[in-house]
Amino acid sequence: MKKTETLQAPGARLYYEVQGSGPVLLMIPGGPTDAGIFAAVTPLLAEHFTVVPYDPRGNSRSVPDDPALEQDIDVHGDDAARLVAELGGEPAYVFGSSGGAQIALNLAARHPDLVRVVVAHEPPCVRLLPDADQVAAGMEEVASTYEREGVPAGMQKFNELIGMSEEDAPQGPPSPEQQEMFGRLMGNLGYFLGKGVRPISTYRPDVEALRSGSPRIVVGIGESTEGQLARRSAIALAEQAGLEPVVFPGGHGGFADAPEAFAARLAEVLRA
Repeated sequence: MKKTETLQAPGARLYYEVQGSGPVLLMIPGGPTDAGIFAAVTPLLAEHFTVVPYDPRGNSRSVPDDPALEQDIDVHGDDAARLVAELGGEPAYVFGSSGGAQIALNLAARHPDLVRVVVAHEPPCVRLLPDADQVAAGMEEVASTYEREGVPAGMQKFNELIGMSEEDAPQGPPSPEQQEMFGRLMGNLGYFLGKGVRPISTYRPDVEALRSGSPRIVVGIGESTEGQLARRSAIALAEQAGLEPVVFPGGHGGFADAPEAFAARLAEVLRA
C-alpha cells in the first residue's frame, strides 16, 4: 500500500511516497520528472525495501516558497538528507537517476553518515568530461534558447545536446499513473530549463570525498545509451573515482522501459 506524505523543509514543502518494508531506499528522479517516473519499478523494489520516491524541490508537488530561485544541488542534497532523517535516520540505500544522481552524489559526499550505498545512474556531471567547456556552453545555449523562444525550442536544443530522441522514450501505451505524471512533467519543463539546466549540469561531484567516504558508490550506465552525454559523463565519473561502471537494463530511463529487469539488477547491486 502506497502512502503519500509531505515534509516541511526550509523554503519548500517536499512531497514523498512510501511503499514496502525493510531498509529505506530513497529514489531521486532527474530533470523535470517526479516520483511518478518510478511507478513501474517501485512495487517490484517494495518486496525488498521501504521504497521512498519523492518530487525534488520545485517539481510537481514539492512546492518552493520562491520558485524564482535558481536550483542549488547543495539544497537538493540537504533535502534528501532531511528525508532520510525523517524516515528514521538510519543510513539509507539511495538511487538517483540523471540529475537525481547528481543529488545522490552530493548527499553521499556531504552527509555520508546517512547513506549506505548510492547508485548514481548516468549522472550528467559534464564538468568531468574532457570537452567540459564545450558541453557547458551547449547547456548555456539550451537555457538561453528557452528564455528567448520558450519550452519547445529549449527542449529540442536540450535533446539534441544530450543525444536523445523520441526513439529513446518508453514504448507502448502509458499507464494511467504515467499519463498523470506526464501531465505534471509538462508543467515542470519551464522550471527545469530556466532554473535547473545550468546548476544540475555544471555541478562537479566531490570525487575525493566519494572515494574516501564510507558510503559505497556505484556508477550505473544504460545498456542502450551508447554515445549519449549522460553515459559519457557517468563513465568519466567512474574513471576518476576508480570504479567500474555497472550496466543496467534499458536506456537512460531503464526503470521505466524495462522495469522488471531493472528492479532485479538494482536489488542485486544494492545487496552486493
